[in-house]
Amino acid sequence: MKTWGFNMQTIAIFQQNGSGQSKIAGINKFGDREFALNIYNIDQDLPLVIDDASEYLPDTIEADIVLDYLKHRDLSEDLSLMCHRLNIPVIASGRKISSGKAVCPPTCCTLAAQEGLGEYAEVFGAPKIDIQVKDERIRDIRVFRGAPCGATWLAAEKVRDMPVEKALTRFGLEVQFFCSANPAGWDPMYGKSPVHVAADIHSAALKTCLKRK
Repeated sequence: MKTWGFNMQTIAIFQQNGSGQSKIAGINKFGDREFALNIYNIDQDLPLVIDDASEYLPDTIEADIVLDYLKHRDLSEDLSLMCHRLNIPVIASGRKISSGKAVCPPTCCTLAAQEGLGEYAEVFGAPKIDIQVKDERIRDIRVFRGAPCGATWLAAEKVRDMPVEKALTRFGLEVQFFCSANPAGWDPMYGKSPVHVAADIHSAALKTCLKRK
């Protein structure tokens, strides 16, 4: 376990074989060091079925929220139950967890700001942006909330000073390039991969901004 930061919202991050690394890097870079990260790595080979995950999970968790980037469903189910007992919110983006009360948005960047998730959901989740337009170009774009992998901020830089009409298409495409979600993870409910969902929600955020101008 590694810890950074003091007197901040504490986030416990669970990952397997580096599965959360892009988000960890994004939170550190774009969260302005407002979060203390406790990182739990589970890197050993695991059986297909885990009846009791206590061998792999800590005895307790001291955190304000938990981010679940685990790959093994049994680990996630037991982690969600553990967090429920400890009264710690857990976010498991792109997962379908039936145990406990895990928050499971389709992607990290579809998480809505909501009570109980604290500063994390104010900084990371569904994109919240503002733009300045001059001479039919996006002269400035500010990100107030975005994807924890950093795709929102990185894509915003790509469309800065770009003609508005081009940016409307390009913003979502740039998000796809930077998105760390699995493009093969097709969701039958949405009829799209999570990468396409990420692109769509960012494009919609930009269109909303333009309507206000």
